[in-house]
Amino acid sequence: MIDPIRELKTRAELLHRKLKSSQPGAIARLRRLPDFRTSSDSDAELVRAVQRKHCLSVIASEFGFSNWAHAKRLLEGADAESDFGELLYINGPGGFLNHWFANWDEANAQRLTSGGFLLAFKRQFVVVEPEYIRSIGLDPDDSDWARLGWDWARPKELEARTSLYGKLMAARPLEDERS
Repeated sequence: MIDPIRELKTRAELLHRKLKSSQPGAIARLRRLPDFRTSSDSDAELVRAVQRKHCLSVIASEFGFSNWAHAKRLLEGADAESDFGELLYINGPGGFLNHWFANWDEANAQRLTSGGFLLAFKRQFVVVEPEYIRSIGLDPDDSDWARLGWDWARPKELEARTSLYGKLMAARPLEDERS
C-alpha cells in the first residue's frame, strides 16, 4: 500500500531539491503560496528562504488541500474534519451527471437507492458512477471500494480510504511533469 502522507512528503522533498537548484518551474509553484505570491524577493533570495514546510504546503495545495495540516488531518482520518478538499474533483472536460448534496444523509440515501460511489468535495457530497471514478485515476472495481462501503466521507474501514488516497496520489503526475 502506498502511504499517502509519505507520498506527499516525498514530493515535497523533490520540490525542495528543485528549488535549491533554482529550477524556474519549482519557483513558480512556490510563488503560488500566499506568503510568496506578493514577495518582492528575487528568486535567489526566495530559494534561500524556502523551508520544507513551504514545499509541503505547495504539494498539499496541488492535491486540493488548503494546507499541509489540512492534508495530514484528512489522510490520517481525523473524525472532526468536515472539509474534504478538492482531491476527488477533476477540473476539465467531462460529461458527468452527478448527484450533489449539501449533507451526508441525503447523499447516502441516494447512494443506497441508486448505487454508485459517495464522494466528498469540500463540505459537500456527490454520488457518482464508475466512469467518474475512472476519470480521476482510480479503478471502480478495486476491492478497497467494498471495504470502504462505497462511501468516502464515512468509510467502513479507514484503511481502505487511506489505500485509495495513496493510489490516487501515485496516479497523479508532479505539477512540473504535466504537459
